[in-house]
Amino acid sequence: MHTRTSRSSLGLTLALVSAFSFGGSGVAAKPLIEAGLTPLQVVWVRMAGAALVLLPVTVRHRALLRRHPWLLLGFGLLGVSLVQVSYFFAISRIPVAIAMLLEYLGPSLLLGYVRFVQRRPVTRAAALGALTATLGLALVVEVWTGLGGLDPLGVLCGLGAAVSQVGYFVISEKAGRAAGSADPEARIDPVALSGFGLLIGAVLVAPLAQPWSLPWHVLGGEATMGSHRVPAFVLALWMVLVSTVVAYLAGVASVSRLSAPVASVVAFLEAVVATVLSWFLLGEHLATPQLLGGALVLVGAFVAQTSRPVQGSAEVAVNGEIAQVSETASR
Repeated sequence: MHTRTSRSSLGLTLALVSAFSFGGSGVAAKPLIEAGLTPLQVVWVRMAGAALVLLPVTVRHRALLRRHPWLLLGFGLLGVSLVQVSYFFAISRIPVAIAMLLEYLGPSLLLGYVRFVQRRPVTRAAALGALTATLGLALVVEVWTGLGGLDPLGVLCGLGAAVSQVGYFVISEKAGRAAGSADPEARIDPVALSGFGLLIGAVLVAPLAQPWSLPWHVLGGEATMGSHRVPAFVLALWMVLVSTVVAYLAGVASVSRLSAPVASVVAFLEAVVATVLSWFLLGEHLATPQLLGGALVLVGAFVAQTSRPVQGSAEVAVNGEIAQVSETASR
């Protein structure tokens, strides 16, 4: 009993570390964008830096390129590149917390994919969760005031991140089944999947980000975070090492020690962390209706993601553990 309790406590601690680390990615990235880097360049720095750190893992599992080339390519394109590019473009135009909440519509959109594309049934609870999240979104963007002064393109990019996240969940579901395979040759190590996704994403984004023309002097200077000036390279290191590598490794380690529902609940603290950090570090305050809407988005997304499937429905829409297979790709 004591061993089980200690294991759960360690798992909870790791899950909290993961949620806090992921939640800080936007807060670290936005000052870099405001300092002179483009969103694409910030995405490339994050992916390339993290891919370099995880390179020993990808080299060790290089056989995955031969066994699952299309899955890795799809994951790198949808699960890594499009999600991050959309999210970082969003935070360059709208508050970090709102961009994060828009992305959390992913589980609700995934239900639509399961119901209308795959034509599989979903539970009433899951449908209610999706409806709740949609109502919360209306409050977050203050639709009664014409988006509450938010940049329409920023909102569109945030929704684009949510749509891209659907592809991330679908591909992760396939990887999740392979990860639990009894056949060692068919297994996909989640850390290796993340490493390959980041590496492929960095290669795909490079022609657009043009790292050869990246203003490296920006990283050698300072960036404005709220009312403070901080070294830009410190923010870049935090984004790469903490918000990507540490966050993902802690997330993977926590899943093996916690039940899927508990792990997914803790993962939803990312949005709370992003809201709090952006409030205190960037001075991005949300109005009361937006805070209420954010709570509804999180509750609805959680219900939509974790409701038990009805007979014949796709587990990808409801299994919290699947969302943990490669958490790093979505933030």
